[in-house]
Formats: sequence, C-alpha cells, structure tokens
Amino acid sequence: MKKIVTLFTIVALSSFSLIAQNSSTKKADKHFARFEFIEAAEDYKELIEDGKGDTYVYSQLAESYYNVFNTQEAEKWYAKALETADSPEMIFKYSQMLKANGKYEESNVQMAKFAKMRPSDDRAIAYNKNPDYLPKILEKGKKFNIQSLGFNTQYSDFGGTLKDGKLYITSARNTSRKTYGWNEEPFLDIYELVKNEDGTYQAATLVEDKVNTKHHEGIVSFSPDGKTMYFSRESFFEKEYEKDSLTKVRYSLLHLFKAKKVGDKWSNVEGFSINSENYSVKNPSVSPDGKTLYFASDMPGGFGMFDIYKASINGDGSLGEPMNLGQKVNTQGQEMFPFISSDNTLYFSSNGHLGLGNLDVFHTKVVDGTTGPVKNIGIPINSSADDFAFNFDEETKEGYVSSNRDGGLGGDDIYGIKRLQPLNDVLVASTVVDSKTGNPVNAASVTLYDDQGNKVLSKVTNSDGTVDFIIESDKDAELEVVLDGYVSQKIKVSATNEEEVILNIMLDPIDEIIKPEEIILNPIFFEFDKSNITAQAAFELDKLVQIMNKYPEMVINAKSHTDNRGSASYNEKLSDRRAKTTVQYVISKGIDKSRISGEGKGENEPKVDCGSNCTEEEHQMNRRSEFIIVSGGPQTK
Repeated sequence: MKKIVTLFTIVALSSFSLIAQNSSTKKADKHFARFEFIEAAEDYKELIEDGKGDTYVYSQLAESYYNVFNTQEAEKWYAKALETADSPEMIFKYSQMLKANGKYEESNVQMAKFAKMRPSDDRAIAYNKNPDYLPKILEKGKKFNIQSLGFNTQYSDFGGTLKDGKLYITSARNTSRKTYGWNEEPFLDIYELVKNEDGTYQAATLVEDKVNTKHHEGIVSFSPDGKTMYFSRESFFEKEYEKDSLTKVRYSLLHLFKAKKVGDKWSNVEGFSINSENYSVKNPSVSPDGKTLYFASDMPGGFGMFDIYKASINGDGSLGEPMNLGQKVNTQGQEMFPFISSDNTLYFSSNGHLGLGNLDVFHTKVVDGTTGPVKNIGIPINSSADDFAFNFDEETKEGYVSSNRDGGLGGDDIYGIKRLQPLNDVLVASTVVDSKTGNPVNAASVTLYDDQGNKVLSKVTNSDGTVDFIIESDKDAELEVVLDGYVSQKIKVSATNEEEVILNIMLDPIDEIIKPEEIILNPIFFEFDKSNITAQAAFELDKLVQIMNKYPEMVINAKSHTDNRGSASYNEKLSDRRAKTTVQYVISKGIDKSRISGEGKGENEPKVDCGSNCTEEEHQMNRRSEFIIVSGGPQTK
C-alpha cells in the first residue's frame, strides 16, 4: 500500500532530516530521493558500519524502513536517531512503529512527548482527551469475521470493489511490468475476478489496456448503473510531474479518471478538471445515489497531509467544486481510502485519529451533508499494521479490507469480511458514588436492560465504583443499580451519536427515604384494571423489603388509593386488590406476614381534593400507594 501514497507526501514527511546530508551520504540520498528505499537502506547501513553514522543517517535509515513498513527496523533506527534529535514528527512516527510492533505502553510514552511538543496538533489534542484509548478499542468486541482470500499473491494486492458479479482489485502481480524502486515490485494494475455463486473466485485477469498503463493505477469505484468506472492513475501518463532541479528526479502525482463501459469493454478514459500538477487526487468512492464522489487529496487548504473531500457529480459527468469534510474527519495526519456505504456510513483510513496501528479503519455517519462522531471500527478489521480500502455491502453484511498485517502472502493482502454484530455502539462508562460522602461504591450490582425492557447483562462495580457497558447507539437503554444499604436507582440512557456516555450515579443511603411516619417510594404503577405486581412495582417494593430487613421490628400498613374516575365501589375494590397483592409480594420476599397489612382506600382519601375538576396531574397525585410506619421505625426508638 505504501507505494500508492503520493510521492510528494513522502518527501514532505522526510524533510526534518534533509538539512544534514553531506558528500558521504550522496549515493544513499540519491536512492532515497528516487524512492528506492531498499537500496537507500542498504547504503545507509554501510555508512553506519563504516563508522559514519550520525543523527541524519539514522533518521534516513529509519525513514527508508518506515516507507516499506519494516516496523522492527524502523523502530530500532528511530530510537537511535532520537538519542540526539527531538523532532516532533519523528517522535510521532516512532510512536506509530512501537504501536505497530505491539508495544502499546511504550508507544503511549512517545505520544505523550509528541503531545507536549505539539499541543495544538489534532493528533495531540485527540490523545490528550483520551490517553487510555487503546484498551477501549481492544475491548469493543469482535464485530466482524475476517479471512485472507485465496487469490492473494506474493506481491501487493489491495482494494476490493464488487460490481455485477466481478471483483475489481489493484495488484502488483503483473511481472511483465517494470519494477518500482520503492519496494522492487511491478507497477500496479487493475484486475477483475469473476465471483462464483459458491463464493469462490475465478482467476484474475487484467482490465483492458485503456484503463491499465505502464504506470500505477489505483482502486476503483462505479456509478450505480455500473457503466462508469472511477479510478486513480499516476500523472506520468499525462506527462505531468515535478522535477527536482538538483537531483533531476521526477515526482509524479495521482490523478482521478473515469472510463465508460461500451459493451464488455472499458473505453473513453478521461481525467477530471480537479486534477492538478500541484497536488494529488485519489481513492474515489461514488455515493449510492451516484450524485457525489468522495476522494482523498493533498490539495491546498486541507488540515493535514491527505484529507477526504467530496464533489458533486454533474449531469454531464463533470465534478463540482471539491468540499473538505472538515475537522471531524480530517486531521493533521493522513485520511485516505474513503468508502460511502448504502446507509450513508463513511468508512476511511487514518493515522491521525487514535488507532491500533499506523492506518486504522474508522467510520462516521453522514446525515444531511454533515458527519457525526468518528469511531474506530476495532479489531479484527484493524491491527497493529496498516488497514485500509474498506468496502462493505450493508445488505449482505460482507465486504473487503486490505492490510499488510503479519501472516499475509505479500506486502498487502485482501481479506474477506462478514459483519457479526451492529457496528454503531456506545461505551457507557458509569461511576457509582455515595451521595452523602462522595466516595465510590464498591460491589453495587449494575444491570443493563435494552429498549424492550429485557435484561442484557449484569456487572458489579469495582473498588473505584466503576463499571462499563457497550450499547447500540440508535437504541435507548436503562441501567438498574442495586446495593444493600442504598436506595436502588434506574437510569435511562438515551440513543446518541456520541462514542462515549459518562454517567455519575449517586446512591442515597436507604434511610433517606424513611420519614417519621412513612416510607417514601416512587409511585407504584399497575396496569389498567389490574392488580398484579409489575417489574416497576417490584423494583420499588424491594426498597421497602430492604428497609424492613434492616429494621426487624418495623410494622407497615400499605394503603392503596385511586383517583375519582369510575364508581366509588369499583375503585374501592380495585384498590383493595392492589393493596393485598402488594402485601403478598412483600411476604414473598421473606417478611413475616404479621409485620405488614394492606387496605384499599379507593377514592376516599384524596391527596388533592379537586372534586370533578381534577387535572391529569392531580389525578396522578391521588392515584398512589402509601406505606405507613405503624411501629418499629428508627425514629420511634
């Protein structure tokens, strides 16, 4: 994948070390300037073996390995260079390599240094807001199955766009092409593979030569009708490039093209007006309605090295004015490989947002032209390596992602994916504390209920009073918190687009609801014309049971009242049934029957005497249960 990153960008990334080159490094520097990183690394290593190693040589060697994703060697030589250097960008890259090698704690140490040196950098701001981000990503849970596909080769293979029964990929497998000095693999071409009904693939074949050239071609996207292909290509094809006046090295860019399908062939290849000799445009993705093209570019006015943009697709096939997606999506790092799905979820890869490796896959919802919070898609899609070119069918729940993770056949490999669980989730981070002391409450039982009232999961708070749950972002949920000695609570968690909801739950000591003459519970609701105990009523009555267990001499008289709608005799009978059911529930929890009695008062003792002119609020106040302390309460001792 590294070869498809615009060459101009790599020069910019390496600029912190260029000031120290000298005559002894001339040969190595020439290879480096030509993006022949393997030869450059060999030359820099020879200099070190000859005793000519210094900060510049170490940093250039690290950069050479970084650009071919040799993470072990890149880590080693960044560490050596940083013994005598303090470049923030080098520290950031060192952190990325440590992370790629699974050294998360050491990576965070370097990120903290970077954040201190560049506090206004988007990457630093994100880290300072959430320095413990790695466990949260790792603990999200497995949302996908992922497996390597049988058509991968020893060369770089990436992308994966399925259209009309054919899978289109980008690959360096064409050994008839010249090799590219960056990693000594052939130039990239676009291939197509027919997908069989059993899910297997036929042999890969080159897309026609009007699409493929002797230069690099990148990943593709299609119009909804499949008659227009969008793809990126190296600007050498158009004889557009930048030339270094000293080294004479030519630097290409990446441009966007489209091809029209005529019969079974692709033809009428043409570029877009947004292409420029000054910047790259790549990684196209067409919206489901065919009206918008998303892409990555390092055009002026962006927030980082590569940003994600969108442009309208006009009726004549031209593109409108590019619009940057803004700082929610784009950072001072790199954002690339956008893919917009049928439900308007935008997936993309980034090394600027907090992730597990160098490039991670992220997602965000696009609603009415605006983007929601950006979320890491988690494992196993993301790894400690580069993960990119995510493409997904929301109906079949299947798709593709590319990665240079360990275990692959080539530099980059294509993986088939299948989603197992809904993707959009929210971390509910709860802390339970004593309302009087402010101290954390240990061993409280916290139960999660879904939007249908079904119990999902129960956990117990730790010594810090904390407990975390993952819920779906588009559905309400409820937490129930119970601990002996405290008033139980229920907390509603509303649907949200935020990645994390922080709850501070205050538990009152149970004696707070004991008044001189009665126990104050929340209203106990019964279903219309019924007297059976509901889940809500049981939750409240359990508080009464807890108090009666704490005070074994306490005797309670439960009174049930109705409003004045309906006949007086009917209301009295209904309230009596409800009072007796309430008593039976408390007895079922182990309270001796001699300690609790119940009576129905019907509409005879209204709390608000409003006659026939009661408001709904007044009716609700009259429709109540009361728990009178007959004897044995704490105030009577």
